[in-house]
Amino acid sequence: MLAQLAAEFPDWYPEWNIPYWLMSILRVVGGLVAVLLPAGGIVYIFLFKMMSFMQSRLGPMEAGPYGSMQLLAEVGKWMQKEDLAPDNADVRIYKMAPLIVLLSTFLLVVVVPFGPQAYFTNFETGIFYALAVASVSVLGILIAGWSSANKYSLLGGLRAGGQLIAYELPMVLATLGVVIQAGSMNLNRIIEVQNTGEIFGIGWIGNPFVITQFIGFLIFMIAVQAELTQSPFDMPIAESELVSGYMTEYSGFRFLIFFIAEFATAGVFGFIASVLFLGGWGVPFTWFGWEGISDVAWWMNFVGPLIMFTKMFALVGVIMWVRFSYPRFREDQLQTFAWKVLIPLALANTAATAILKVVF
Repeated sequence: MLAQLAAEFPDWYPEWNIPYWLMSILRVVGGLVAVLLPAGGIVYIFLFKMMSFMQSRLGPMEAGPYGSMQLLAEVGKWMQKEDLAPDNADVRIYKMAPLIVLLSTFLLVVVVPFGPQAYFTNFETGIFYALAVASVSVLGILIAGWSSANKYSLLGGLRAGGQLIAYELPMVLATLGVVIQAGSMNLNRIIEVQNTGEIFGIGWIGNPFVITQFIGFLIFMIAVQAELTQSPFDMPIAESELVSGYMTEYSGFRFLIFFIAEFATAGVFGFIASVLFLGGWGVPFTWFGWEGISDVAWWMNFVGPLIMFTKMFALVGVIMWVRFSYPRFREDQLQTFAWKVLIPLALANTAATAILKVVF
């Protein structure tokens, strides 16, 4: 990112000549911040505090000011626990499964742009890459369920596999409307189109796709809720039936990895949704007289991440509000909703977008 800034703005950064090894270190550190910082913030703000306030209680209050260090205490507790594996488990892949799930989250965040030049990668097919990598976590969950040698884990893994496959389809179809309207799969280009566009000749707010693709936005957010196995789509880890589902046999830091991956993935999906539907890191370019990304001021590379984090937390807040408010579906209701409601609706939205794109 810094090298790109130096090339883009030589008058501001004339002395920067960053070697490849240092750039690699900066990318790794940036990736850790982009994944772990939102995960910690989501757990504290929503899981510890928002849920507590919704239930008329205070939540954790002892560890740090207002319980702000509670997550660190929890991490320390999990790290001290013994790493156990069932006698009949396939130990090698049993231990590998949580890492696969977490790795998919890190691979997903590398495609998210946080500023005009503040990105890890700038794939022309960025949204295609994101949707492909998002499906990798299914493999980790299936492996965890099967390798645990536990009937509850196996059932949880099978439920998760069926659910994630079913809800990936409407998620993909929901993004097609955005791709058609933007005319590109490049995420920075999608941001540029939203912030330089107009609605009925009015360019003051740009053209955020949450307005023109509102149906696609709703479908995408519902699919994200299911992909994260959050209520009301939490049948894979239904406590009343399956204990903890595919995570039943995990303990110590491996359970911690599953826990971190769940909330980190929520944050990354929040980033992607903000890019696709809320204009990403940008604000309407007409506010500053910009005509495209090439005109955007250098300071947006520092303000952009703050805008992205704000939009992400707002979207994750909606996800968590739904999680804390609604009871879970039955398995048949869950599958019926995906195949008979969301997928036909997403196909209709894609068709309508394509027709309107040609006509107008």
